[in-house]
Amino acid sequence: MYINKALLYGNLTRDPEMKALPSGISVVSFGVATNRTWKDKNGAKQESVDFHNIVAFAKQAELIHQYLKKGSPIFVEGRIQTRSWDDKEGKKQYRTEIVIENFQFGPKGGASSGGEYSGGASASSAGASAPKAKSAAPGQELDTIEYPEEDINPEDIPF
Repeated sequence: MYINKALLYGNLTRDPEMKALPSGISVVSFGVATNRTWKDKNGAKQESVDFHNIVAFAKQAELIHQYLKKGSPIFVEGRIQTRSWDDKEGKKQYRTEIVIENFQFGPKGGASSGGEYSGGASASSAGASAPKAKSAAPGQELDTIEYPEEDINPEDIPF
């Protein structure tokens, strides 16, 4: 079996551009910049930036278009794909892009983590583990967490 997997964390380089396929499925495209830093032989800090073309379809495309804009952080998991087409002069053009399988919004306003949306199956409440109880300091009481009686439908979550 072969593996084609890309994991990126970076910032959007432009606002997501939404289009629709002839079948009616939404598609969004945008760029993500990633960087790396290192010290050269002289101990001076160096930095390089790479730019990546990203594509998402269906519900993921709609969420990205609705909630993200240029400069927003995003974590992307997907596959690398190269498309080709002939331009107006008949010259072959190529574009390598990452097709999103899963993504996670980056932190917003100093938050430590963002929400996550996966195109695959989501964890059900039966498969999710309950939070571990914390022990209270002597003389303190802990607040009790009340869980809803009914299962939460992932479709009801607005992000």
